[in-house]
Amino acid sequence: MPETAPVTEPYRDPRQQHDAAMMGMYIFLSSEIMLFGGLFAAAAAMRLAHAAEVVQASQALHFGIGGLNTAVLLTSSLFVALAIEAGKGGKAATAAGWLAGAAVLGLCFLAIKTYEYHAEFAEGLLPVPGVQSRYATSIQHLFMNLYLAATALHALHLTIGIVLLLVLALQTARRAIPLPQRSIILITAGLYWHLVDVVWVFLYPVFYLAR
Repeated sequence: MPETAPVTEPYRDPRQQHDAAMMGMYIFLSSEIMLFGGLFAAAAAMRLAHAAEVVQASQALHFGIGGLNTAVLLTSSLFVALAIEAGKGGKAATAAGWLAGAAVLGLCFLAIKTYEYHAEFAEGLLPVPGVQSRYATSIQHLFMNLYLAATALHALHLTIGIVLLLVLALQTARRAIPLPQRSIILITAGLYWHLVDVVWVFLYPVFYLAR
């Protein structure tokens, strides 16, 4: 039987509490979209102005590794969605398991991305001190700067999400968060995780598949 709990103050009913939490989360997510939107706009402008050089730089990236990471993140989003549904039904242990699974997939993404960065460093693709760049033009070097900034920023957001999911999985398994608060927290955490995944879904074609 699903658990029940009184609505926390200052809210009058569960619907008001839910709406307030969702509005706050939407405002936060909008700020994140603007942050990454600036990077996408810069990449689009570079692609339009210097198509041939951008395509040449993009073709040097490991699109197969990026594709694997895309599949990993999409699967993790499925796990989070399943966790939310389980949490709504009062199945705390099941929800915690799905959350932990999503966090593990997030760690797999970071491990794969670390391997990819290492390969790019060895190949002279990363624009970092001590690396002899293999690019002949400043536009290609700028493209890789943008790639590194965008993917590193995404990895930072993903790391925050992994910590969030692990903490939430532990609290959910212990039933430390009663309903309806648990459902609200699961939904808002899920929105953050889905945003991080969607950002990568756009990063992948913009940087890896420019043709």
